[in-house]
Amino acid sequence: MAIKDWVRNSRGNTSGATATLRQRSAGAWMLVAAVLVTILLALSWYWSRQPQLAPLLAGADRTSVSGARTTATLIALVDTLLDKRGGYLTNDILPPGLWLDNMPNWEFGVVVQVRDAAKAFREAFSRSQSQSTEDPDLALAEPLLNYDTDRWIFPATEDEYRKGRDRLARYYARLLDGDDNNALFYARADNLRYWLGTVQSRLGSLSQRLGTSVGQPRLSIRLGEGADAGAAQPTPALVKPSWWKVDDTFFEARGTAWALIQLLKAAEVDFADVLEKKNAQVSLRQIIRELEATQKPLHSPVILNGSGFGLFANHSITMASYIGRANAALIDLRELLAQG
Repeated sequence: MAIKDWVRNSRGNTSGATATLRQRSAGAWMLVAAVLVTILLALSWYWSRQPQLAPLLAGADRTSVSGARTTATLIALVDTLLDKRGGYLTNDILPPGLWLDNMPNWEFGVVVQVRDAAKAFREAFSRSQSQSTEDPDLALAEPLLNYDTDRWIFPATEDEYRKGRDRLARYYARLLDGDDNNALFYARADNLRYWLGTVQSRLGSLSQRLGTSVGQPRLSIRLGEGADAGAAQPTPALVKPSWWKVDDTFFEARGTAWALIQLLKAAEVDFADVLEKKNAQVSLRQIIRELEATQKPLHSPVILNGSGFGLFANHSITMASYIGRANAALIDLRELLAQG
């Protein structure tokens, strides 16, 4: 009997020790998981903070070469996209970048402005007339910067954007070498107006998309039928984003304005003579001032989608008001540039 009791007690002690070991192991794994989640949440917050203004290339603010400031600013915008906190996040497939959406939407707004500026460089700024030969580096930079925004496998988006950035840098180096046969920048009113026409379309679209957050019916135009086939008939169209996606357009607009502020400030330097001749400096500064208002700190943890005069704020409508005023000033500026 004594031997049986000893065996029974030994088995009980072993089972108890095993259970204790399992409890300790489970506790250790829970601690590791908690630490990992805390680290990922901290990285999410850190990576989602909007970058400051993009630093210019060394010496770009001191050179008097026409077009140097705008070119350096465009390069700096690409550098910021690739090298900011967390790097380029839109194509991330692992956390925390995988579950972030505010910064990827912000990045998309910047990417669109980079692409539009690169197109203006290729088609207008670097050419004296429509029949001129396009710059070889700019001809390659534009398609590289138009690569898919969310591709993570070879070739990754970052790799293509960096190649496009390097092509812009080569054009910038040739622009500064003093040889007019290498690269030129034509700071003419028609060239500036060409680029601003694209900017105007982007801001107008953003303003309308932001305005849909209140669900107000919009009037779309379609052709009538029968006897009135040539008449335009207003048809109400309501496209209100869901409450959990309303922040997408908001942060896209914020990224758009962030990039435009810097490009317009650079254009104010490179096109100074044209703007003075057209008496358009004040109009350009008005645009910049309205866009700067979109960069004010956001004190709410979420983007609110209240009604126009409701209890809660509507951040999209506030953003739309600044974007709309900037677009109105942009229309005035383009009209001044079109005058003889």
